[in-house]
This record gives sequence, structure tokens and C-alpha cells, in this order.
Amino acid sequence: MQNIAEFRIIGRVGSVDTTDKVTHVSVAANYNRKDGDEWKTDTHWNRVTFFRQLAERAADLGKGDLVHITGRVRQNSYESNGETRYSVDLIAEGLGILARGGAD
Repeated sequence: MQNIAEFRIIGRVGSVDTTDKVTHVSVAANYNRKDGDEWKTDTHWNRVTFFRQLAERAADLGKGDLVHITGRVRQNSYESNGETRYSVDLIAEGLGILARGGAD
């Protein structure tokens, strides 16, 4: 049996950073929580990495676009100043554009 680590994000695009082979997209996802008797919404920003053909599609995204992104989670570690640092990368494998701009 294969073990997997995957993600699914439905959210709004904040920024798009494109290089020659990679596109990074910041996507906001909102989560509701109860604070006393009130409900509050927390926004979490997720940086998703796109490669190859998906990178080209992601480069055309605009701020405020509502997207559905699926992919895999990749954990990394590296040494910096004698300390081991850890990071988690979200690597896109699917991209759907649900709405453009601020339209719902």
C-alpha cells in the first residue's frame, strides 16, 4: 500500500510569483472559530508551488481569483548556522479556476 500526504485548498489568490520554470501562488483559506459567543473568521495564507504545464496555467491567475488546488505535501530539512531547519512545501498537481476576480 502506498502512503500519501496530500492537500486540498479552496481559496482566493493573493499573489502570483513566476520564474522561468516555477510559479508560486499565495492562496487565502478562511476558517471559522468561536470566540466566546461570537464567530470569527481567521485567514491562513498558503504558498503553493506549481511546475511544468501547471506553472504556465498558474501564471495567468490574478489577485482575487477563486481557485481549487490539490496536490502533495513535501517535507524538507536543511542546515543553517549549525541548526537543522524544517519546511513543508505544497506541490500542486491539480488546478481549477472557480471564479475570476472578486466575483462569486
